[in-house]
Amino acid sequence: MKPIETLLVANRGEIAVRIMETANAMGIKTVAVYSDADADALHVRVADQAMHIGGALVSESYLDIESVLDAAKKAGADAVHPGYGFLSENQAFSSACEQAGITFVGPSNTAIDIMGDKAKAKRAMIDAGVPCIPGYQGDDQTTSVLIAEAQKIGLPVMIKAAAGGGGRGMRLVTEDSDLERAIELAQSEAENAFGSRDVILEKAIVQPRHVEIQVFADAHGEIIHLGERDCSIQRRHQKVVEESPCPVMSSELREQMGQAAVEAARAVNYVGAGTVEFLLDDKHQFYFLEMNTRLQVEHPVTEAVTGFDLVEWQLRIARGEPLPVTQSAVSLTGHAIEVRLYAENPAEGFLPSTGAIEHFFVPEQEGLRVDSGVESGDEVSPYYDAMVAKIIGYGETREDARLRLMTALQRSALFGPATNRDFLIDVLKQPAFVQGGATTAFIEQHYGASFVQSATESAQLAAAVVIQRALALGDAHAASLSVSHELLDWCSSGEVVTQHELSVDGEVFSIALTTSGPGDYRVSVGDADHQVEFDGIEGSVCALVIDGRALEFQFYPRGVATLCLASSNQTQVITDLTRLPPDLTEAAAGGAIVAPMHGQLVALDVAEGDAVQAGQRLAILEAMKMQHEIVAPDAGTVDSIFSAAGKQVAQGDMLLTLSLASEAEG
Repeated sequence: MKPIETLLVANRGEIAVRIMETANAMGIKTVAVYSDADADALHVRVADQAMHIGGALVSESYLDIESVLDAAKKAGADAVHPGYGFLSENQAFSSACEQAGITFVGPSNTAIDIMGDKAKAKRAMIDAGVPCIPGYQGDDQTTSVLIAEAQKIGLPVMIKAAAGGGGRGMRLVTEDSDLERAIELAQSEAENAFGSRDVILEKAIVQPRHVEIQVFADAHGEIIHLGERDCSIQRRHQKVVEESPCPVMSSELREQMGQAAVEAARAVNYVGAGTVEFLLDDKHQFYFLEMNTRLQVEHPVTEAVTGFDLVEWQLRIARGEPLPVTQSAVSLTGHAIEVRLYAENPAEGFLPSTGAIEHFFVPEQEGLRVDSGVESGDEVSPYYDAMVAKIIGYGETREDARLRLMTALQRSALFGPATNRDFLIDVLKQPAFVQGGATTAFIEQHYGASFVQSATESAQLAAAVVIQRALALGDAHAASLSVSHELLDWCSSGEVVTQHELSVDGEVFSIALTTSGPGDYRVSVGDADHQVEFDGIEGSVCALVIDGRALEFQFYPRGVATLCLASSNQTQVITDLTRLPPDLTEAAAGGAIVAPMHGQLVALDVAEGDAVQAGQRLAILEAMKMQHEIVAPDAGTVDSIFSAAGKQVAQGDMLLTLSLASEAEG
């Protein structure tokens, strides 16, 4: 048996923290690695020791095999856990660990090589008799051949990076005219993310479910599966909501898919944790999609319904121990649903968001688990994936799990960067999800490219002005200790009316706040009148009774005039303009093209003096592993260029300016 006394976790964020928790429980010392951007990150604080491995860019740190192995040697680590992402499916890294005499917590080099390349994997699965989607996985990667093969398969067709996953290097093509451009983008994304331009083509299965099987194998030849996860709710091929078991799964179908997954693992002599992903159509026919040779983001839902610690299994198998149970001992009990909390702006096409986390709170409650890589005061960096936490609800039934998870989200808040918290709450309320009918087309069908928040509720504005009032009274009480707190909200002449102007996303609301007595208010918002009773503040939670209904609000005061506020379905930044001095601002010219987020400008398609058309691509910005096209808002001419391909830019940085034809005509 191989001893594992010190484990280096070659990853970051919530997965690194998750692995360290199990390792510590097993008595194994942990070593964190960190980049310049992660010097103060949570996973660094949790580890027994931490090693610096390079610059903020992943190529200079987390993908630098030599630096990671050097850190392992210096720390005296006898094993490396790669987590998921980064080097977790990198054959060169697992080989380097083996040559250095360090145990790699994962499968063999051969399995990683075959399953890490979609083309090789698909050929192997066809040979093993695993159902596969019709497509092209050949070595000839010239554009003309790929276009011809796509037309032979028949549109719609999926283009996928052969060497990676997670949605990078993936494009759906429905029109012949889009093929060449989609191939170019997929290959460019694939090369930047995985170091290989190779892609495969597959017939697009219309509105399938994405169902994956968790497999485990030991070094003694035993392979079992731990049931399935439904990961159908995705955006840009990135999973957003996952659950186990799959809502439409039967015991017969589970046995068929489980056996196919086991045979897929057996075909490559697999050892360790792996996930075999399938597409399941409306006739319950399933097709091999890919195999991830690592732990998955969504593994907690499997842990919840099986009762097994999958990281512990990984470490035991890496030590040479046999699987702890046989297939007959595996059963799924209850239901678990996981959502991924992302730092992103749903209203702006889900663009990644960055910055300081001013306040992060998720309640502790029965049937709830939170895997997070951040705490209040941490920073969301532009250099890495936008996911900041996973929140998992568990219950005896699917509805129990859904309600627990939704309630937890409604009582949660993350202030600072924009997040998808409100979007996730809305997803969990959608009838199609409640009924278990979601497919991979769910987000596109229900939301399109963006999630538009409902109009600001007058009750939310009433809560904001009362909380601001309560905070101001608290400050006054602290400055006047000789005055009773109750007297601070009392006037001998009876009711007192104050006027406020609240700004939310540029929209201004006129508010009249009438104080009837200590903690008793009437708030008028347009035609709506609300009776509000202040019930107290505890930490970051304010309890109010609005029109007889007891409500709680998470809040964070950003200065004297601005309040971050989260109700059960809305997160907003609300500024009381009456508390601000006049502020002179310059409106941005319509032709100013700025970076929508932090990232690297990988391409600049225009030069000064070029004429452009509305919708024409001006540049490509890569951020958080995805490439985003920046297009002209209208026809015009390029005036000035302020950046260059290959340059790192920050959100709001000026990239170029246009003289717009519409402005010239005006």
